[in-house]
Amino acid sequence: MRHTPHIVSDVMTQTVVAIGQDARFKEIVETMEQWKVNALPVLAGESRVVGVVSETDLLPVEEFDGSTPKRLERLRRLDDMRQAGALTAGELMSTPALTVHADATLAQAARTMARKAVKRLPVVDAEGVLHGIVSRADLLKVFLRSDEDLAEEIRRDVVGHLFAVSRGQLRVAVSDGVVALSGQVRDTSLIPVAARLIRAVEGVVDVEFDVTGPVSTQMGPPVTGPQV
Repeated sequence: MRHTPHIVSDVMTQTVVAIGQDARFKEIVETMEQWKVNALPVLAGESRVVGVVSETDLLPVEEFDGSTPKRLERLRRLDDMRQAGALTAGELMSTPALTVHADATLAQAARTMARKAVKRLPVVDAEGVLHGIVSRADLLKVFLRSDEDLAEEIRRDVVGHLFAVSRGQLRVAVSDGVVALSGQVRDTSLIPVAARLIRAVEGVVDVEFDVTGPVSTQMGPPVTGPQV
């Protein structure tokens, strides 16, 4: 049984605060304040995500330098409507929505967040229906795994498959997420492979090796005196 949470569904939050397209400016602000969030998925139809509205979308537009006359006019109109509280989520939201699927890997979700500079992603199915939300903090949950949990997975899934040795010959120890592998192996060319596999275990911070190859043995007993 695999213990490592490799995909988004393992760490996402299933209870999600969302709003409809017709939600007014004041309602959006009040919802964010009540639930202490800085972004909300915007839903249409049967919980289908059509956009995301964030605090940035709600801030008054103060800088217009460099805008085209047409964009300048629109920004000023939006600013006036913000002040009057007349805008709806459908008018304010960023669309299309930046989302992720539940079966995406944590690495894929983290890469999307980093590239798009967002802190959370709505989790949707193939039809775009909302099933949860995943945040940067959720992705970091894997680093809260216990050292013994990590050590057991590495012994089972890496050492047990890659090296035909007993635990007494190749020892695995983990301290604060740092893995220390020590002992002897028959084939030292597998050590770089082991390093890559161990670093791929979610929750591992670093890997240290103190591993040697097999010790050569002499053929026959040592000669200690003249032969008679």
